[in-house]
Order: sequence, then C-alpha cells, then structure tokens
Amino acid sequence: MSDYSCDALIIGSGQAGNPLAKALAEAGQKVILVEAAQMGGSCLNYGCVPTKTLLASATRAHQVNTAASLGVYVRGEVEIDMPAVVARKEKLLAKSRRGLTESLAPEHENITVLRGRAAFTGPHQVRVQETKERSSEITAKQVFVNTGTHAAVPPVPGLADTKFLTTTELLEIEEVPEHLLILGGGYIGLEFGQMFRRFGSKVTIVEHGHQVLEREDDDICEALQAALTDDGIEFVMGAEVHHVSQNAEGRFTLATGTPQGERRLHGTHLLVATGRKPNTEDLGLDLSGVKTDEQGYIEVNTQLQTNVKHIYALGDVHGGPQFTHLSYDDFRVVRDNLLADGPRRSAKQRPLPYCVFTDPALGRIGLSETQAKDQGIDYRVSITPVKKISRAQQTGDDRGFWKMLVGPDDRIIGAAILGPEAGEIMTIVQVAMAGGLRYQELADMVIAHPVWAEGLNVAFRDLK
Repeated sequence: MSDYSCDALIIGSGQAGNPLAKALAEAGQKVILVEAAQMGGSCLNYGCVPTKTLLASATRAHQVNTAASLGVYVRGEVEIDMPAVVARKEKLLAKSRRGLTESLAPEHENITVLRGRAAFTGPHQVRVQETKERSSEITAKQVFVNTGTHAAVPPVPGLADTKFLTTTELLEIEEVPEHLLILGGGYIGLEFGQMFRRFGSKVTIVEHGHQVLEREDDDICEALQAALTDDGIEFVMGAEVHHVSQNAEGRFTLATGTPQGERRLHGTHLLVATGRKPNTEDLGLDLSGVKTDEQGYIEVNTQLQTNVKHIYALGDVHGGPQFTHLSYDDFRVVRDNLLADGPRRSAKQRPLPYCVFTDPALGRIGLSETQAKDQGIDYRVSITPVKKISRAQQTGDDRGFWKMLVGPDDRIIGAAILGPEAGEIMTIVQVAMAGGLRYQELADMVIAHPVWAEGLNVAFRDLK
C-alpha cells in the first residue's frame, strides 16, 4: 500500500478532469488524477469521437447509394467492411489516447496519474484500488469528482438474462446486424438507428413515449421521425415492453404492448438506449458526506461545489444535460473560480447548444417554442423549409426546416435547425444571440452566395 497527499485529487479523466488537472498543476498545485478505465472519459472512448467516426462511414455509404439522384452511377454493389470501419475508429481513438497520455506526462511534474477505482474513506481521504493486491491511500485538500455515467438498463422481465448491447458494445461490433432492435427513441437511439440502417441493417426503434426526442417541439419530432421512416427505419411508438427473451441461436423476441395491441418483435441484436445512470454507487459518498439526489446524481451549487465545500462534481455525474461541451465548461467554471481574479462564474447561467447527428441533423440553441409557451414568454416564430434555400436546391439535400423564435425586442431567443449543416448554422445563431443582434441584422446581412448560411437572409421573412 502506498500513501499520497496532494492539493487536488481528481477522480475521472474526462472532458473536465484532464484540463483541470493541467490547470491546477500549472498553478503550482500537487495533483493526483485517478482513472479506472480508459483515459479520456466517455466522449473519447465510447461517446462522441467513436460514434461520429462510425457515422462518417455510414454517411459516406449513403451518399454512394443515393448518388444516382445526382446523375452519378455506381456499377456493382456497395459493400460495408465493418472490420475496416471499426479499425479506422480504433486508429483514431489510439491516436487521441496517446496524445492525451503524453499531455499529462513528464512536463507536468506536479501531476501523478493512478490507474484504479477510487472510493472515499472519509471527507478528505480516498482509497484507490489499483490491482487486487495493491491499493493507495490519498489525503487531499480538495477533491473533484468527474466519474460520468453509464448506460441505464430498464427493469424489463427477462432482459438481464440476455446478451443485449449498450452503445459501448455496439461500437465494437464487426458485423452488420441483420435486424437491430433498439429500446429508446432518444438522441442515442436515433443516431445509432440511422447509422446501422445505412450500414445495411433492418432497424426497429421501440419507444415508450408517443414521440421521439421528448424534449423537442412536436413539429421537430414529427419531421425527424418521418425522415428516418423514409430511410426504412420502423418505429413502434407508445410501446410497453413486457418481456425480452433470446433463443439458442441468439435471436431476440420482445413481447410488446402498443396502442394497436400486442406485438412480438424479433431481431438478431438488441441495443438498450434508454438513458444513463451516474457512476456514484461505489464511490463511498456516504463516507465523504456528499449528498446525492434520488437518482444518484451529486447535488452541486452554481459553482459546482457539493454540500461538502472542498468536494466538487464536474461533468455528467452532477446531472442535468449531458453534453461534452458542458463538461468542458464545468472545468472552466471551476478553474476560473479557483484560480482567476474577478467575478465568480456560474455553471447555471450559460447557453445550451447541442446537435443531434441524424440526417437531417438537428441543431438547438436557446428556447424551444414549447419552453417559451410554458414560461409565458412573448415570442414570434418563423419557419423556413430547407428546400427554399439555394444551397439545398443545388445539392438536392432539402429535408427539414429552420425554426427561429424572436422576442418582443426583436432579438432571437431560440432556434431549432433541422437540416444539412444544422450544427454550424445553429452556432452562427448562437453567436448572434450572444452579441445581442436583432433578427433584422441577420436578415439584411450580406452573406456569400450560395452558402448554407445564406438561409439566414430568408429565415425571418414569415415571422408570426
């Protein structure tokens, strides 16, 4: 057993933990960074990076398969080499992990990296189990918990007895599933569903609610579901899964109640994408005195402090929207509040941009129309079909619409961009919102023709 003492102990090397370790070390603090799995956290290892890398392959396959609509003909059958697709992803991950490890190496002499599972033994004390035989006891002045989340498995009878997949396992698969069943019609379910449909799988998405993406406006959900249905994805909505079984050949059967009656769904693979749970169960938080909510998420204040003032929680483990860019901003909030002069920063007063990487993609910033109504905010709305934008007509990529919300002072209060380059257009709108521009300034701005952003010139013509 080894004993350590440090100024800062960071548990978890995710998008908040790694840069915080470097910032505190460069400020002269002695830092210990603990990681139980792969360095880099969920985004690098089983989230954004590998998912979007595989999505790029699926998108390229779709472009080849639909090239005839642009007068380009591919002779012969398009083949998907899943081992090669996965190998490309693994090569990128290896490069990213290597770069991360090197960035924490010798030049940061104030950082010690320990590989193992951490658990509190007291408010300032943490034990790290590095191997079965070896553990380390750490005493820290401050502790930063950045342990993230894992896939939640619903208590469906029979499910635990099957070899179902989470996204972590599905990212490693080296065969194209014949028929992929997906439990959950949220962001993850839709992205993976379209990805594997374009790889050649038959895909059925089973959703408990009556619309996909429950947090979005009805018109967005309906349009996106219609687009994915056009791609050949089957949706079973309002579904209650009563039982899951798997036969000797590995095929799944879902006994499901739907508004139309009982259905038995059959598939070769099953992805469970019904949400996430915080990685707090084995942290020994009861010994630290840190409070969690009923779901196990760590409760924090606006500076990301827990009720134990020297212990902070960053990233997905403290609940709320779970996006990499918010985890990274958690690092900036803590860094600035601990190290920088000036007013204290808040993790609650910040924009929430995000993008769903389906096709058409969805980019969102600010308020949705539903949220504006619920909050009693006066607004006007403009909806522009993508097919009205010049770039869409030239590329033939014209699915979706742009939805802009404008407040009484003519400033934009929210946008939902459903269509090509949705994230990029959403970011332009976000910059305009941050700068306090009135919508007329975007409508009258000289924008190069014919780029996608030129649609901002027409996006406000039909304000209601």
